[in-house]
Amino acid sequence: MTLFDRIPMPVAVCDANGAIILANPAMTAEWGETSGSLRGRNVLELFRPEEETQVLRIAEAVRLGRRSRYPVAVRWDAADGARRHGELTAEPVSDTAAAVPGLLVLLRVLGEERAPAPEPPARSATAAEARILALLAGGATTAQAARDTGLTTDGVTYHLRRLTERWGAANRTELVARAYALGVLAPGVWPPVA
Repeated sequence: MTLFDRIPMPVAVCDANGAIILANPAMTAEWGETSGSLRGRNVLELFRPEEETQVLRIAEAVRLGRRSRYPVAVRWDAADGARRHGELTAEPVSDTAAAVPGLLVLLRVLGEERAPAPEPPARSATAAEARILALLAGGATTAQAARDTGLTTDGVTYHLRRLTERWGAANRTELVARAYALGVLAPGVWPPVA
């Protein structure tokens, strides 16, 4: 087992259907996972074959008991944000020729391209969202913002959650900062206005 863990190439042992039984640290690192966390996942959930017919040919060969290596050209989105492409080689293995084989899966990374940068946040905010942001920038609580806008506290929270998702903000402070940066709130004006 120690030798398996030290192989620098990403390697996994799968059942005949492709469900991962065991993956070495190099394989789990491709997904930003920890040891054992890939167990039970299907290899085809992780890697996208460039040609579906390759997978069908391998499945048929394994079903017929053939014992060759089967390379599959694949693509995947790695944990570090890179889109990689490479070759996944599946080799049927078993203790006896009569036993249903498992698959030894080796991954050879051939190249990568950076994933496209995420879309910049939408510059606009609805009138209600802009009013809520102006109130928050002035120090209002959710309850105060609800009273001043005529919304319920749940309504204010709803608008803030939508903005948080749309702008990718981590918290309310970042929402207010982005509102200024995107021009939703007028800089240099007190009290804040949209």
